[in-house]
Amino acid sequence: MSTVTGTSGEDRSDYTQVESRQIRRRSMRLLGSLVSPLRWQLVLAALVLVVSTALRVLGPALIAFGIDNALPAVIERMDWMPTIGVSLVYFLSAIGGAVLIAWYVVVAARLTQAVMFDLRTRIFRHTQRLSLEFHESYTSGRIISRQTSDLDAIRELLDGGLNELVSGVLYGGFTLIALLLLDWQSGVILIVMGGPLMLLMRWFYRRSQVVYRESRVVSAKVIVHFVETMTGIRAVKAFRKEPRNDVEFGELSSQYRAVNMRSIRLFGTFEPALMAISAATLAAVMLWGGLRVADGALAVGVLLAAVLYVRNFFSPLQEVAMFLNSYQSAAAALEKVSGVLEEEPSVPDPSQPVDLRAAQGAIRFEDVAFGYGDGRVVLPGFSLDVPAGQTVALVGTTGAGKTTLAKLVSRFYDPTAGRVTLDGVDLRRLHPKDLRRAIVMVTQEAYLFSGTVADNIALGKPDATLEEIQAAARAVGADEFIRALPDGYDTDVNKRGGRVSAGQRQLISFARAFLADPAVLILDEATASLDIPSERLIQEALQTLLADRTALIIAHRLSTVAIADRVLVMEHGRIIEDDTPETLIAGTGKFAQLHAAWRASLV
Repeated sequence: MSTVTGTSGEDRSDYTQVESRQIRRRSMRLLGSLVSPLRWQLVLAALVLVVSTALRVLGPALIAFGIDNALPAVIERMDWMPTIGVSLVYFLSAIGGAVLIAWYVVVAARLTQAVMFDLRTRIFRHTQRLSLEFHESYTSGRIISRQTSDLDAIRELLDGGLNELVSGVLYGGFTLIALLLLDWQSGVILIVMGGPLMLLMRWFYRRSQVVYRESRVVSAKVIVHFVETMTGIRAVKAFRKEPRNDVEFGELSSQYRAVNMRSIRLFGTFEPALMAISAATLAAVMLWGGLRVADGALAVGVLLAAVLYVRNFFSPLQEVAMFLNSYQSAAAALEKVSGVLEEEPSVPDPSQPVDLRAAQGAIRFEDVAFGYGDGRVVLPGFSLDVPAGQTVALVGTTGAGKTTLAKLVSRFYDPTAGRVTLDGVDLRRLHPKDLRRAIVMVTQEAYLFSGTVADNIALGKPDATLEEIQAAARAVGADEFIRALPDGYDTDVNKRGGRVSAGQRQLISFARAFLADPAVLILDEATASLDIPSERLIQEALQTLLADRTALIIAHRLSTVAIADRVLVMEHGRIIEDDTPETLIAGTGKFAQLHAAWRASLV
């Protein structure tokens, strides 16, 4: 049985119930938007399913006609025409039903794939366009889960579960109608036995919900514990945590085994109970039908058809019960996916963007206030002018607000109050393409995408020639080590022999920024991954990289600060010192103290 989380509906408050209804409506809106463009294909699939089911249900009635009418005609008059006719109709209905079922499978598969393609594309496009605030709070693992396991659960429902439910319910309904038309008394017996059957199905559905949720909770704990242990294996071995991990994982595995055993016991109760109800119904139909056959009130063929119809009625019910599990898993997945798709960017694109053809790079903060989602105010009221072409170094303790400034300039976030401008234009009004072309941020986490080294350097300028890519690499001192790779600039960074060190990744990110040629360049701890020789190697490259452009440098290594025109020392979201590096070093302030401590650390 599939497995999941949560508490039973009875344990929830009224508010939670209202919220749950809203979530379900949101999920249904998403599902409606997915299937709406495919409504005519849905109509076609429904028609094919109805006709194929009707042909399948026709079989027992034809058998009854053959036994009660065609067979006596052969025995009494040697008239083979009714038998041939019934056999031909039975054969054609079977072939027709098989062909239509095959057609339905193809049509349903196309519908499923169309829905999944649309949904998968929507999730990727939407999450890619959501603001950085979303991605910093919504972990990558959860996003991956939305795109993988949750979509798999929805696909399984559409592929198999929903087909089983619709065809099972339709087949059962047609079977009951055919039985009532053929022998209404047997049909009444089936309807009466439907009472215990409905109680059994309702009980199974409620119990399976509880077990399913419990199973998902424990399953998630098992996965989390395993992933954390393997991810932090160095710390595990360093602190000899293996025995304690063995005990904890053993307890979680024991809980998972217990909840799966409850699931097995649930099915172990449901299936025999379903078989018992089916057997009791068959016995009642055969007993009452046998008495009527003995009295001459019912033909033998009709009794046989009634028995076949009752058996056929119960046969798909186990698949319908299995659908309930698929439905719960898919419903939970659809709720999570719809929640992501309902997210709105906290940094929306402007409705009437201002084009900035040639940015000069003048940055200005005007009474900017900013706090993150947790309510913590980082910048209480910040003002700053950075003239075009100036290199400004931001220095201060952790949490002083340096990286926050960089994120505001990059417009990863918008200020709570005040505004940040580029060449006098509020960043919130700039066209996104102009903003991304004018401002580039290089962080400590230099990420390389799948592909060649040349592809990664050309990220900021996809149409760059190989000569331009190589020139950018030479400018930042990356050309030598790139040429030493197995395939040079064509080396795949994710394949054997193409692995590069953290410092080399950073140099590639510098080449990427140099090639993009922004008006404003932000370096956020961008030299932190470099060793001392590598850092010295790129000091000259940085001079080239920062020339004729505005630059904000965030660095704890004060050697990088030395190339700045101006140093800002920050504390608690405010500037406490602002001057040239030489002037601040010669003084007695905070920066002088930091510089003296740094110099002492080098001795």
